[in-house]
Order: sequence, then structure tokens, then C-alpha cells
Amino acid sequence: MSQLVSVVIPALNEAMVIRRAVRSALVAGACEVIVADGGSTDGTVAAAIEAGARVIAAPRGRGPQLNAGAAARGGDVLLFLHADALLPANAVQQIEVALADRGVVGGNFRIHFGTGRHARFLAAFYHVIRQLTVYYGDSAIWVRREHFAAIGGFPPYPLMEDLKLVQLLRKRGRMAYLDGPVHASPRRWERGGLLRTWASWVVIQTLYFCNVSPPRLARLYRHIR
Repeated sequence: MSQLVSVVIPALNEAMVIRRAVRSALVAGACEVIVADGGSTDGTVAAAIEAGARVIAAPRGRGPQLNAGAAARGGDVLLFLHADALLPANAVQQIEVALADRGVVGGNFRIHFGTGRHARFLAAFYHVIRQLTVYYGDSAIWVRREHFAAIGGFPPYPLMEDLKLVQLLRKRGRMAYLDGPVHASPRRWERGGLLRTWASWVVIQTLYFCNVSPPRLARLYRHIR
């Protein structure tokens, strides 16, 4: 059965990349693209509208912006895409095939970071953590609308909101890992240096799984990143 997929993109000062993200979602078969803007001042809103998105104003913060975008959607399926990522042209088709299994509540995509040395490291790293059933928002998480509503959407966390969402969804059914790939940007890893950023990530993830609260993790992350 055909599924209507709404793509939600949270954005804050992403004028340089937002057009490509929106257009990739439309080419992929999205019934609508909603950009949840957290107060951009660089022309993001105009660029998103020009590319074909519907833009809504949202409270700043990735979780609140994602929830605001989800509340404005009309599709059967929600797909959450980072502003610097690109969907594969057959993304919606892949989702429809996966959702033929009613036991599947959502899923994500394999990530491609490019061809450089850092990109190859990141692709291998993400593949390993995905085998541990751990995955994050840059892999374009998608979910049936009814299950997203049932768990209350993204939690109001300053970070780790994507991981918590997946943990809650896995209690409701299976998550499908699709071949994609989503073309993601390595910019957040490269901005502070790959090894330093990766080490910070390992510390934060370890503390999260040791039940340190996300607000405390956010304060720590500001100091160590």
C-alpha cells in the first residue's frame, strides 16, 4: 500500500545547505517537506520556501523543532532529516517496502559520508554501532505516525533525543535498517577535529548508558567538545 511520507527538517542558519536537503526529499517522493526553523537570520527560511518546503517557526532546539514539524505534518509516515543531509532518490519506495511488514514501526538508512579518509572511518564506525542497534538522527530516522504519537514524540532533551526515541520505538516493534544511503555531512566531526570529536562522543554515550541525565550531559558536552 502506498504510504504518504512527510519529511521534517529542523534548521537554524542553514541557508547554504537547506535547498539541497529539501529538493532531495521531494525527489525521493515525500508528499511534503516541513522545515521547522528555530529562528534563522541568514536566509534559511527564504531558501527553504524557494526549494519547495513549508516553513514553520518552532522553539529553538532540535527536539522541540522536530516535534513542531511533526505536529504540522499530514503524512502516514514521518521522516526526520538533517539540514545537511540528502535522501536517496528511492527513499520513499524503500520505506514502503519495509512497511509492508506490519511489525515494522520505523527505521533508518545506511549513511554515506563521502570518499575521504575521515568519511571512510565514519561510515565504518556507524556500521558498527548500527549492529549494536544504536543509531542516530543523521541516519534519517523514519516512523509510522501512530507510533510516534503513542510515545509522545521526541523527549524534551537537550541532546540524545534521537537515541531515546529509537529506544522507545523498539519497545513497540521492529526497526528496519534500509540500504539507502543517506548522504550525510561529516562537518560536525571535522569542525573540532575527528579524533577529539569522536572521543567526546564516546564519553557522552558511555555516561548516557550509565544513566547520567541528558541535561547534565549537555553541560558536560559544552566543556569537552
